[in-house]
Amino acid sequence: MSYYIGVDVGTGSARAVLVDDHGKTIASHTKETTTWRDHDDHRIFEQSTNNIWDSISSCIKKCLTESNVPPSSVKGLSFDATCSLAVSDFNGDPVVVTKGNDLGQNGDRNVILWADHRAEKEAELINSTGSVVLDYVGGTMSLEMEIPKTLWLKNYMDPSLFSRCQFFDLPDFLTYRATKDSIRSCCSVTCKCSFVPKSGWQADFFESIGLGDLVKTNYKQLGAANGEVLTAGKPIGKGLSKQAAEEFGLIEGTPVGSAVIDAYAGWLGTVAGRYKEDGKLSDSIPSIDESRHRLAACAGTSTCHIVQSREGVFVNGVWGPYKDPVFQGWWMNEGGQSSTGQLIDFMIKTHPAYPRLQKMAEEQQSNIFAVLQDLLQKMKKENGVESLTELTKEMHFYPDLHGNRSPIADPQMRGSFVGLALDDGLNDLARKYNVTLEAIALQTRHIVDEMNAKGHSITSIYMSGSQAKNIPMMQLFADTCKMPVVLPFDEGAAVPLGAAMLGRFAAEAAKKGVKTMSEDQQGELLWKIMVEMTPPGTIVKPATSGREKKLIEAKYKIFREAIDIQYRWRKQIEEAMK
Repeated sequence: MSYYIGVDVGTGSARAVLVDDHGKTIASHTKETTTWRDHDDHRIFEQSTNNIWDSISSCIKKCLTESNVPPSSVKGLSFDATCSLAVSDFNGDPVVVTKGNDLGQNGDRNVILWADHRAEKEAELINSTGSVVLDYVGGTMSLEMEIPKTLWLKNYMDPSLFSRCQFFDLPDFLTYRATKDSIRSCCSVTCKCSFVPKSGWQADFFESIGLGDLVKTNYKQLGAANGEVLTAGKPIGKGLSKQAAEEFGLIEGTPVGSAVIDAYAGWLGTVAGRYKEDGKLSDSIPSIDESRHRLAACAGTSTCHIVQSREGVFVNGVWGPYKDPVFQGWWMNEGGQSSTGQLIDFMIKTHPAYPRLQKMAEEQQSNIFAVLQDLLQKMKKENGVESLTELTKEMHFYPDLHGNRSPIADPQMRGSFVGLALDDGLNDLARKYNVTLEAIALQTRHIVDEMNAKGHSITSIYMSGSQAKNIPMMQLFADTCKMPVVLPFDEGAAVPLGAAMLGRFAAEAAKKGVKTMSEDQQGELLWKIMVEMTPPGTIVKPATSGREKKLIEAKYKIFREAIDIQYRWRKQIEEAMK
């Protein structure tokens, strides 16, 4: 038997899965990672590649021990990770990114997490340039991307220290540490680092924003000089280095596939799947062309929405189109919500009734989400309403507490709530929980509608991540977006499974001789692996009644109006301040 390892580095943990040729999970382990915050600045989120690497090593070793799979049977591995900025010197040692005296010195806190919003002014400068790079990020560059963060470091770091830094999107740093080869992935540099399809780095752009030094050194600090990048899963260098092999308990030279951002691993691990309906497996095996109609939604702390197309589709406020991030010759767009799982936690844990909810869950030997759902069903019955949408019909929540990523692309957007009452009890908490799920679903529809209006043809949503466990929420997605939602066999494993698929691709491509394979042959091999390794999922179809359907449409209209109202009010305040 041949086995493959996929490593997934999320916002708060690292996970490794060991799978076989059919995508069956043989062993899986997760270990939390450390995130540092600044109590005086809510925008700051920092991590450490040393801490992340130690967590990865621990997880891989535990998978091998638990499964009794010999290291020689692990034929390939790959990584996915959040789109966070990792900084090292040219020896690979971490460089501190924390503002203050240690900035630019060697030290552990060397990752600016994706959620970090310190680079707002830098993003404003970038967005004022009118550069062609903006055309490929929906017209507006997010402050969550790597170039605004790199520019922030340039502005605050001693120039002599800045010049010795390498800047990586986190997935690429992991393959660098695993192989000692600093080649970058097309996924990371195209999606997060302003590498423009077909023409590569834009010297005039970097010079116009104050990063001309990167140009002078032929982009040595960013990588991908002369357009040299690898599409997803292509084998890197000589495979696993001796040091990394010892740290993982694997064999030196084991093929390592070029990595992807975590949401793209979720796309890999879901969109080629079949699904079960009423216990019966769907007949047709999907072709790669079917992927054009399948939106992958990777939903955890935040949510990313990814779809593939034959030609580039330009959608305002939606990142992309990105060329070749996974398949050569294909384009992808990425929508997103900066805070979804995080938002649900915030709305629950900041409510005065949260301690009572915790106590009730303990007494019932249940979890808080099950208790909330029971409370909602009880209120639905007591109030004689047909649906939970009707139960919360007077409550309207706009959910951008951490700014808007898509499709408005405005970090200054904030949340709003209509329908507050003098109620701080459990029933009020349950209602607000439901209307939070509703707001996330309405915003998902907003993103899908904008994508389809500009040329995509999305007809279904393929979920991965922790939110896929919440079946009432998934039904709400199907009803609100008016399309089926397909849930993975194992919602938590779908993302690292996508990384494991790239490990298998690296192993088979290395064996066949990747340089002798045509673009089409590489694409056919990767899609074949995806089909073979994706376990069948479960379909959730729209199931609204006539009244609920009308209520959802009314709430969607109100949701869209809430955006216009916020802009109108912002303008009135700005005029008053003149």
